Amino acid sequence: MVAIYSAILLGVLGLAAGVFLAYSAEIFKVEEDPRLKLLVEALPGLNCGACGYPGCEGYAKAVLKGDEPNKCLPGKNAGVEQKLREILKSSG
Repeated sequence: MVAIYSAILLGVLGLAAGVFLAYSAEIFKVEEDPRLKLLVEALPGLNCGACGYPGCEGYAKAVLKGDEPNKCLPGKNAGVEQKLREILKSSG
């Protein structure tokens, strides 16, 4: 009988913890700028750090905050600067 009560108690505690975590995840959800994904996709994805930021996503976040979109050295020949400017103009 103790095993049955223990299993029921464990199930109830697990369910309560799951509900609490789901509620907390919804309350503390972080909204992200939809342009960030577009900027990251426009960058070459080398994560070289030549722009001075830790990877392409870090540079994309800095561009959203107002940094110049001309610091991507590997993407200069591919026209990355122009793509970044277009994304910022079209959705900003």
